[in-house]
Amino acid sequence: MIKTRPFRLFINPRAGTPGTVVLPDGGYRRARAEITSWPGYAQTPLRAFPAIAASAGIGTLRIKDEASRFGLGSFKALGGAYAVCQVLAAELARRSIAPNATSADLVGGTYAEATALITVTCATDGNHGRSVAWGAQRFGARCVIYVHETVSQGRVDAIAQYGAEVRRVPGTYDDAVRAAARAAAEHGWFVVSDTSWEGYTTVPVDVMQGYRLMADEAISQWHGAPPTHVFIQGGVGGVAASVSVQLRHAFRPAPILIVAEPDRAACLLASAEAGEPIAIAGDLDTIMAGLACGEPSLLAWQELGRAAAGFMAVPDEAAVDCMILLKKHGMVAGESGVAGLAALLLAAADPAARQALGLDADSRVLLFSTEGATDPALYDALVGDA
Repeated sequence: MIKTRPFRLFINPRAGTPGTVVLPDGGYRRARAEITSWPGYAQTPLRAFPAIAASAGIGTLRIKDEASRFGLGSFKALGGAYAVCQVLAAELARRSIAPNATSADLVGGTYAEATALITVTCATDGNHGRSVAWGAQRFGARCVIYVHETVSQGRVDAIAQYGAEVRRVPGTYDDAVRAAARAAAEHGWFVVSDTSWEGYTTVPVDVMQGYRLMADEAISQWHGAPPTHVFIQGGVGGVAASVSVQLRHAFRPAPILIVAEPDRAACLLASAEAGEPIAIAGDLDTIMAGLACGEPSLLAWQELGRAAAGFMAVPDEAAVDCMILLKKHGMVAGESGVAGLAALLLAAADPAARQALGLDADSRVLLFSTEGATDPALYDALVGDA
């Protein structure tokens, strides 16, 4: 187990209420067919941790390990690059250049002169921008990525290696989102964002459909009785909503879903408390950089506001504890990748939280380590010689 740390838990009183379909299954089938056809595609492993499960007083613990995904180090490779492909194909059709351009056409350079004149952009804490840059390079587009002031240089360098121009702006992730949107409007660029807002949903749907593949793989790899609980990272909510949709599609009843966030950037928990999506203030300064978001995605909230059973806010220290714990068990997981594990272990050690979430000796828990050491220098500094 890890040290006892303070945390916040909010049980969602609206869980189970009906709502709209956020991610249609037809769109997911297209995303799955496309992504699984790419060179280098392989399922990431689902790892079992019986010793950690026993110490937490639960029956089963399995973690989906995304560190090897397409060589990019995180699940984000599934969403941003796929959305770039969709944006380019749609724009080539709009310009009457190619009515049905395929990813193979784009990779092969069939429309290279046209795609070179198209610029995609987004804001990022690191991993999404890396995926968009990778997709832009792969499919032949120009790319400009916006990062906020606390994104580490290691993550900036990882984006730039795919040929993207990286622009650093003051403020938080949400300020970088607005900067990217302004630049796109001014220059005629295309925003490929993993968050959504009023009037901007088409591209984020494609991103989230790509994310569903991670959950679909985990479901196919799971054996025995289905999971009873899933703890999943928050951020703007895109991956949590994607996992939620796929779990509800696969299991009846769906596992209990708990969304985990940094306690310094818990916009989804705050929204659950308010009963509507709200933005939180502050510098959002957390080592869980991929989750340092102050405004929920509109689409994600439409799913999570009714499907998540609970929301947890965990401290940075618990994330570091979990990185060290997993390293001792032979697995490398980055700061944002362990938020779900931190939430599980903190809740499992707290009698009131155990009861509220229905955790017991028979619980079967699925987690997602959404990134490996995407900033190796920072990982080494945090984990040390553990």
